[in-house]
Amino acid sequence: MTAPARRIVFLGTHGQYNIGDELLLETFLTELGPQHRYVVNSYDPAFTRAQLAERFAVTVIDTATERGRLLRALRSGDVLCFGGGSIVKELYASTGRHRWSTLLMILAIVTYTRLVARKPIAMLNVGVGPVRSAGGRRLARMILSQVDELTVRDERSLRLCQELGVPARAVTDAVFSVDPGSLVGGAPPPARPVDGPVRVALNLNIDVENPANWESFLAGLAQALTVLHARQPIEIHTLPMQTGFKEHDDADVLAGFAVRLPGIPVVRHDPRSPGDVAAIIGDCDVVVSERLHAIVLASILGVPAFALVYDQKVAELAAMLRMEQWSVDINAPFDADALADRLGDLVRDRDEVARQFLQVSGALRDRARGEFERARRWVAGTPSGGSDQADSGPVLVNGAASSRPEVSTAR
Repeated sequence: MTAPARRIVFLGTHGQYNIGDELLLETFLTELGPQHRYVVNSYDPAFTRAQLAERFAVTVIDTATERGRLLRALRSGDVLCFGGGSIVKELYASTGRHRWSTLLMILAIVTYTRLVARKPIAMLNVGVGPVRSAGGRRLARMILSQVDELTVRDERSLRLCQELGVPARAVTDAVFSVDPGSLVGGAPPPARPVDGPVRVALNLNIDVENPANWESFLAGLAQALTVLHARQPIEIHTLPMQTGFKEHDDADVLAGFAVRLPGIPVVRHDPRSPGDVAAIIGDCDVVVSERLHAIVLASILGVPAFALVYDQKVAELAAMLRMEQWSVDINAPFDADALADRLGDLVRDRDEVARQFLQVSGALRDRARGEFERARRWVAGTPSGGSDQADSGPVLVNGAASSRPEVSTAR
């Protein structure tokens, strides 16, 4: 029996051309169900409308300029939902914004929803932290204490919630629920040639926990890859997970880093969708990445990955995937030759690591889908309310009758 339709305000960092965030949006709307009517925020509404076109009943509002419409949507909707991502956190200095900017914005939204709109609030599969200052912890506690259904995607987030005196349940990243066949359009991955250079998909992201170590990290990584190339020829395939929206995006950082590798072939890619990313990963032998969802997608597709740990969420993911030996903390100095040795070991043992990845990600897929079943029951149990006369704007109507459409990978 199909769950009752609800009006869900679904908020996140959409429309910033971050493929991980866009994949989270598609995953949540797919798993919560196409029978609901959604209001989604976006920094680029046209981009998000095109992304979701004809698969969901969705109204897209501009995050930056249509705050009045957001308030009306909160009053007329049935539930407010934040899905996935690092929601409750202090910002790193490298972003150029005050570290409490996100905390204050979310506090305003949840307080309005609780006290004025009087609607239930869910934060599902979210990351909590880092929140290090006393003021930031007070803001985080004020936010989380107003949430009705709170699930966090890693143990460190759970521990922080416990320290703040807020009940939460640990789940896993929502993207683990995605079927690998939907990522690659049902086609098997291309056969990798036995000979030729080892293809390394590389992702870099400048927004690190310790920007003072950034230059040292880049120099050490370039040295490690150069040493690895001397032992075993490699070919770098750039894997930008964010292109546009901000200065020094992944594509810019990767282009600058390529200059440090004069003797190594570099193939530049411009992925614009989860399917594009999956195709690049599936065509490579290993992935070396900072971005969490590049590593998640690699594990789903069975491609060995090495984690460049730039903050707590990637460290937790590495532990979850049992890949601590295939990771390095890039916020502190490290031995470049030792890193080259470990990368070489990953290349050598990649078939064994791939089998481990598939086994662990399969178990996490079952866990994530079980959690989504619980989330669907929670949403179905929320009372219907509000008025259909509220400002809803243009609506894209889902054209399929399936209760579980596949996550689209089209641009």
